[in-house]
Amino acid sequence: MDGGLKGSPCAHTLDLQLENVPMRFLPVLTLLGGCLFFSLVPHSEAAGETPPGGEPSLAWMTDYTKAMARAEAEGKMLFLLFCQPEGDPLCRRLLSETLSDSRVREKLKGYVRARLPLDASIIVDGQELAILDHPAFSEMLGRPGIAMVDFAHKDEELHGSVVSTFPLIFGRPYTVREMLIMLDLPPGTLTQRTLIYAVRTHPDQPASADGQIDPHLLAEARDHSDYQARIRRQGHHRWNARFPRINALLPRGLTASEVCAESWPGEGLLAAAIECVRCWRLSSGHWSAVRARHRVYGYDMRRGANGIWYATGIFGRR
Repeated sequence: MDGGLKGSPCAHTLDLQLENVPMRFLPVLTLLGGCLFFSLVPHSEAAGETPPGGEPSLAWMTDYTKAMARAEAEGKMLFLLFCQPEGDPLCRRLLSETLSDSRVREKLKGYVRARLPLDASIIVDGQELAILDHPAFSEMLGRPGIAMVDFAHKDEELHGSVVSTFPLIFGRPYTVREMLIMLDLPPGTLTQRTLIYAVRTHPDQPASADGQIDPHLLAEARDHSDYQARIRRQGHHRWNARFPRINALLPRGLTASEVCAESWPGEGLLAAAIECVRCWRLSSGHWSAVRARHRVYGYDMRRGANGIWYATGIFGRR
């Protein structure tokens, strides 16, 4: 076991070879059924803009309620762009450089798309509330950027939930490569997809999140991240008991391996996920597992009451 680097909130890894031995972020409020009703303060669909190349970009809806109802009806992901290009150069670049790319536009055709100002509001219990102030969007940090809501999958944990938040926090727009990775993330919760994004976008292009995502390994990664967050301590706790159980869930010939990491206190979800992957990169033991392609994998992370995020990756290795 490699204990990570001194002075870094980094990682533990575990790779035992034996012989076959829902935190859910608050959902977007739904118009169907009945708990809460909301509506936006305005409206309609925005016309496509024409990027420098002259080819029209995709049209954007501008009414959150209508966009959500449409995504629900069509069984699609809802792509939300919180952006005010007239006052934000990063938003302008995101629109003109990234979202106008032909490969990105082609992927976005499969999404319901809405572009909203930062102060777009909904009505909750008769009172106006800024969408970005709703707890479901807390990891947007009140900033411009991208969020995605899952209406494509019927799984109770995912359907109608915010499953991606990508605020503009790095002083630059997301690149075309990063956007294509966002748009190709597997089904999962907000924390699962964010950590997978952080792995896939690392400059060294590790392959551990390129195989088949496994629901059993996702559940195990979630549960262990929960446990680390509860006790506020990173590590492979109870691995002797967990290892045989995980192995029994794997396809024949695969053996379980696990990596763990933690963030700095007070980081938002996206920054914490990137930090955890950075920590794995700093240790050859961790990175040997994270960089390798595995037939099946699961990633997840949880934040403890101490403000630290705890990340877990579990793989089925040959």
